[in-house]
Amino acid sequence: MVATVIKTNLGGFRSLWFLCPMFHLKNIRESTCLFITVCILTSQSLADEQDFIEDFLKREYSLVKPYRGLGLSGSSQWYLMGTAMVTPDYVRLTPDLQSRQGAVWSRIPLSVQHWELQVHFKIHGQGKKNLNGDGMAIWLTKDRMQNGPVFGNMNQFTGLGIFVDTYPNADKNLDKTQSGTQRLFPFVSVMLGNGTLSYDHDYDGRTTELGGCAAMTRNAVYDTLLLVRYSKNRLTLMVDVDGKQEWKDCADVTGLRLPSGYFFGASSATGDLSDNHDLISMKLYQLTVERTPEEEEEEEEEVTIPRVDNMEQFQVEVQEEEMSGVQFFFTLLFSVLGLGVLAVVGLSVYGRWKENKRKRFY
Repeated sequence: MVATVIKTNLGGFRSLWFLCPMFHLKNIRESTCLFITVCILTSQSLADEQDFIEDFLKREYSLVKPYRGLGLSGSSQWYLMGTAMVTPDYVRLTPDLQSRQGAVWSRIPLSVQHWELQVHFKIHGQGKKNLNGDGMAIWLTKDRMQNGPVFGNMNQFTGLGIFVDTYPNADKNLDKTQSGTQRLFPFVSVMLGNGTLSYDHDYDGRTTELGGCAAMTRNAVYDTLLLVRYSKNRLTLMVDVDGKQEWKDCADVTGLRLPSGYFFGASSATGDLSDNHDLISMKLYQLTVERTPEEEEEEEEEVTIPRVDNMEQFQVEVQEEEMSGVQFFFTLLFSVLGLGVLAVVGLSVYGRWKENKRKRFY
């Protein structure tokens, strides 16, 4: 291997010859300089090869152009569902029309232990800000191919959901983010479902959220991408939406445990408001990582239901918006008027009852 590298980088030696003016001397300096140069070039080459080995594209779990193997046939690797349709450049999950649901789901269950998923998508439409919806989701779940209220998929799912929420349902009622600022939309978040938890649309899933960040993914000028990495029971979510070709941290969840044999998918939904939700690609890479004996033993533990260690740290108490002085005044006023009307009606009924009772004695 070293000989191959030396032969390949021979031109590099010649270009670096001037760095060692004592090469023409048969002495220790010449040998030392040559050895250092070989080590630098060899280390760089081996590092490049190691990076390539660690990221291996798994085509059976990837969805890329020209989208072969996509449909309902027995040989398909991905299934279409609902309003999802294939074009040469993207898979449109839902069009910019009201009350639509669409999805794609992998046919082959995931058997990779350490992986990285890169999703290239586009959300765009004619609606103005806060007059568009609802968003899309990336899934790794036990069940698939079921319509539902959670961005086109079933509620109380079992598995992992990554949500790109473009419409704030009740952001005024939500508590502030950890930084102390009001959360902005579109908002990308992570949820882990165990089959009993429900996604609460009224609060944009805040009560079951494991982490997230604001990301301007709608009508973006640049490509919008998500990266989801799962390794050593740690889930990392990153975004690239501003055209700098740099991943930015969005969420980091440690102690997250996922069973094997789940299915990847992507879905979206529109309601009274709508958008085009286009999936351009989903690329899954198998990761080769170094593990300690303790980590290997921990990973051998059988996981049957998705869970997170120390789930209490993610629990959020959603506080209702406090009533303003004007609202309190009108609430009190209408309450007094209502009680007055009830009192008048009650006295009227009581008077008629007494009159009828008196008539029965004559």
